Amino acid sequence: MTEVAQASHNASIINQFTQQAIPFTNLPGHSNESALKLVLRLTQVSSTDTVLDVACGSGIVACAFAEVAQQVTGIDLTPAMIERAQLLQQEKKLSNLNWQIGDVLPLPYDDASFSLVITRYSFHHFIDPQAVLAEMKRVCVPGGKVVVVDVTPALDKATAYNHMEKLRDPSHVKALTFPALLEMVQQVGLVDLRTDFYQVEMELEKQLQASFPNLGDAEKIRQLFIKDLETDSLGVGSHRTDNEIHFAYPIAVIVGQKTTLNY
Repeated sequence: MTEVAQASHNASIINQFTQQAIPFTNLPGHSNESALKLVLRLTQVSSTDTVLDVACGSGIVACAFAEVAQQVTGIDLTPAMIERAQLLQQEKKLSNLNWQIGDVLPLPYDDASFSLVITRYSFHHFIDPQAVLAEMKRVCVPGGKVVVVDVTPALDKATAYNHMEKLRDPSHVKALTFPALLEMVQQVGLVDLRTDFYQVEMELEKQLQASFPNLGDAEKIRQLFIKDLETDSLGVGSHRTDNEIHFAYPIAVIVGQKTTLNY
């Protein structure tokens, strides 16, 4: 990957999420309390943890962890997202948070800086997610935890799913299947893996209102979902409720430990 390609992709992310900052934050699915509790429970975060939220977006995960952890840092490429995160922190009256605008490859932190490093809904935006995961492991203390939460389409649905998501969000790169994500976590050397799954329920038109596809692509997405009602080719359980199309993103959570032998 050339520096020019990475810079172009970063510009696409900033363009998309500057527009999405407010509607993304306001989508109920992104703040689902039961999903956040599941992640908190699986990570076993405690009051002694120092947490890094990689590609923290509007701070939803960082603020949830800050209600338990000692200190939380959020880093994101998009200034508009960090602004939303700061507002959320103020609303929740949390003082143990700090934010940084910056790229995550490489992460601008020293080795072994955090006891828990997490990222949610970001891996499908990375050109080289394994390199980001390696960076997350690097800045984690030996014995600490590294956590990835992302959509994981079924193997036989992944191509169609990624095509749809690329239409909806041009900064989308590729959502990994669960076996592929699990293999990646194992390849970087994380151990004592714990996993769980949940779904993020969405209504199609509300999701499109919070998205900024290229001109004409919203209608292409609608047609894909109308077809999906019959074929289930996207793997998101498309169905009609009150004449509206609903679906659910399949989400996997993987928690791994950085072995105390890896410095």
